[in-house]
Amino acid sequence: MAQPTSSALRALALEYKGLQEEPVEGFRVKLVNEDNMFEWEVAIFGPPDTLYQGGYFKAHMKFPPDYPYSPPSIRFMTKVWHPNVYENGDLCISILHPPVDDPQSGELPCERWNPTQNVRYLKE
Repeated sequence: MAQPTSSALRALALEYKGLQEEPVEGFRVKLVNEDNMFEWEVAIFGPPDTLYQGGYFKAHMKFPPDYPYSPPSIRFMTKVWHPNVYENGDLCISILHPPVDDPQSGELPCERWNPTQNVRYLKE
């Protein structure tokens, strides 16, 4: 695995700090290991008026060493039945796909990850 860049570490530290100071409603994040900014534990609380209301879903978010140029990956640790969650817990949504032009995917390049995005975009 490639060594993390200092800009990736800096970007993640700023995003993490921002989420601690101004949390996103329905989400909580913490580091899996205090010595590793590249792995986060995410708690998602089921939104009201949905099938997931009252649910508590745990996921791990892993960031690549060249973040934000490549997207993070997300794997649910809690069993979730959703069309965008694979049997192994991996989340598959367009914004988590690398910013490459792939005509076979059916996704527009603007639907994929780009370096101007951050973890707050993933809540949408």
